Amino acid sequence: MRGHRRQPSIDLLELMGVVKENGNDQSSIPPVQTPLSYDYVLVAKTNDHQDRKQIEYIEELKKKKLKVTVKIIDEDLVFYGIQAPKEMFERYRYLLKVSDACNWSSDQNIVPLSTRIRIVHFILNHTLIRSGESLRNLMKMKVFEAKFCLHEKKKQRELKENWARWTACLQGQPITAVRNYFGEKVALYYLWLGWYTFLLIPPALIGVIVFLYGLAFFNSSPLIKEVCEADTVMCPLCDKRCKVWQLSETCTYAKVSLLFDNNGTVLFAMFMAVWATLFLEFWKRHRASYVCEWKVSDWCEEEEELILEIVNNANCEPKEYKHSYLRSTLVLICVTVMILVIIGLTHALVVFRVIAAVLLAEGSWEFLSTHSNSGAMMLGAVLHYLIITVMTRINRIVAMKLCEIEETRSFAATEKSFTVKMFTFQFFTYFSSLFYVAFFLGRINGHPGSYVRISGKWRLEECHPSGCLTDLFIQMAIIMVLKQTISNVFEFTGPWFCRWFKKRRTKKLQRKCAHCYLKDDSEFNHGAELCENCKLRDWLSNYRLNDVDSFSLFHEFLEMVIQFSFTTIFVAAFPLAPLLALINNIIEIRLDAIKMVTLERRLVPKKTNDIGVWIDVLEAIGVLAVIANGLVIGVSSDFIPRLVYRYRYGPCANGTESDIDCMSGYINNTLSVAHLDDLNLRNEFSASQMITTSGLNVTSCRYKDYRSNEDYNLTPQFWLILAVRFAFVILFEHVVVICKFIAAWFVPSAPLQVKNDRLFDKLNRLKEELSSFQARLRSDHP
Repeated sequence: MRGHRRQPSIDLLELMGVVKENGNDQSSIPPVQTPLSYDYVLVAKTNDHQDRKQIEYIEELKKKKLKVTVKIIDEDLVFYGIQAPKEMFERYRYLLKVSDACNWSSDQNIVPLSTRIRIVHFILNHTLIRSGESLRNLMKMKVFEAKFCLHEKKKQRELKENWARWTACLQGQPITAVRNYFGEKVALYYLWLGWYTFLLIPPALIGVIVFLYGLAFFNSSPLIKEVCEADTVMCPLCDKRCKVWQLSETCTYAKVSLLFDNNGTVLFAMFMAVWATLFLEFWKRHRASYVCEWKVSDWCEEEEELILEIVNNANCEPKEYKHSYLRSTLVLICVTVMILVIIGLTHALVVFRVIAAVLLAEGSWEFLSTHSNSGAMMLGAVLHYLIITVMTRINRIVAMKLCEIEETRSFAATEKSFTVKMFTFQFFTYFSSLFYVAFFLGRINGHPGSYVRISGKWRLEECHPSGCLTDLFIQMAIIMVLKQTISNVFEFTGPWFCRWFKKRRTKKLQRKCAHCYLKDDSEFNHGAELCENCKLRDWLSNYRLNDVDSFSLFHEFLEMVIQFSFTTIFVAAFPLAPLLALINNIIEIRLDAIKMVTLERRLVPKKTNDIGVWIDVLEAIGVLAVIANGLVIGVSSDFIPRLVYRYRYGPCANGTESDIDCMSGYINNTLSVAHLDDLNLRNEFSASQMITTSGLNVTSCRYKDYRSNEDYNLTPQFWLILAVRFAFVILFEHVVVICKFIAAWFVPSAPLQVKNDRLFDKLNRLKEELSSFQARLRSDHP
């Protein structure tokens, strides 16, 4: 007989400080028992008009042998305590044992309270009254006010002491205790988040090093020296009010751009692509270790749903799989239209920035007039955040409606479909504007004498004078800081305020009696009950908490996956993204824990063995990150133009020795000349715009592009740089993708001990089945 050993992967996580488990009691679950309070509670307003449907629904529950206790508070709220009979759980255990996929999972000899809650939750949601209305419909009609399962005071207090408090921010998480209370689904979320947060430490440190690497060259970089000491006159950045300006005015911005647009960025982007792969591959190993320890490796959510349908109604008919090409086409068209609407909002954002730049330039404030483009970019980023906030609500409604059109067979299938659609909509909402800034801004705006204009009136915006990557940096910094700061503030203060408000509105009950207090504080015995007042007090305290639903955990996952996208996709433009993500996640883990344990009603514990479709989404983001970072470095940054200049056009070209720095003259090389004697240029700029701040009239100005000074055609250098850009992108992506494949192959998705433990477990179970079969044969034929 093979003795039980804890998985080495779990020991490693505990050593790292990601988790905090107590000894070897990974599978310890309380035995079957009647809890101190009921499995589930329904709450309704005492309204005569709705009493009929309330009574009808309660009678339907009683027909299923559920025990229902009615309690009224202050003639305003009526509480229905629901408790399922032992026979119902016996049926569940038997069906679990004879099922195809779930029969090797968990231990069929026990039914913990988390499983009791899940069974009763399913039965309540699938009980219909004569008119065909379910509990969900009745709640929409306000027949019932609320439904919830109850928190267990003792375990709630233990979780609060060991996990759900701010002082535990740097401690490991008691994942198994979380699993026993909230179920495997919530536990795997916190395990994933803890592992993700821990693995953010290396990229956060390297991102800071890349940032400091740029800082080290502040004073010695010939590029910064050339910008800061230049007397070059640049062309006006807008119409009418904007005048020619000195390149040296962008000295500070040039220094800032060097912090993230330097040679270290390329290596950092390659590192992040491989890091994303290693993060996911090691996550698969840790997940496999825990689900093996919890004995849910083969668990199938859809099969358990089928079992629950039989427990609810032994004569039920299976909900058949359906597929309609018409419905699929309709859903595809709706998704496409929604994506086009989101992209249309991005175009509206571009128009807003163009008009804002003009209005700021023509305003009376000299500072805003001078920095109109930067001001417009920042205003655009704030507006983008507001659009994200509004569209998040709209995206959820649309995604849910599309799932209803699809008519998925089970909740698991609905959840998967909803996740893919919602993430797709959110991704385009967050990143459409960033993709425009990264790859289109400043490349389609034309040149002096032939600017591209919106409606023939407003000039299309240009890149920031210090480079196109600066605009992307500003956009990402504002969105990440606003998103993480504001969302965390509202995420905590919102539920806290709602709980306080409900507490003020509901009646106060007398304090808990000493006898029940001792019961609640100790391990309760089988069949123990609280007194009527304390039972009601417990129900009321749970009612005052904030409501949760089946998609509450989905929102937490979505928030973190979007953050993972920010951390990986445009990390070449913002090396400090992993650091911001790390700081946010340390707070986020405890914020979510405090919210779940103390501010919200108890989530219905769900059993699962994976994080679902999110793993496919994360892998897709990893591939997209390779493409996006390759394009950011190759197309958006000045890495390739600097490389071409160094080896083809600079002082060190063709391997010639020179005492001059190889990058000397680079800035001047990137600028083209526009002459005022050109007729188109005279129509473009007025005479007043060609006067410098010192009062000097100029007849020509410079702009950033590779164009001929005579006919404004693109120069051979532009085409050479373009060719090298695309060659670099192809080379970068192939090298990084190969590294990703090697990393994925090198790290197995499941440790050997997990595979061997599952093998021995199945063998022992088969032997036990054979022994029981032989025993039955001997008893039948003595």
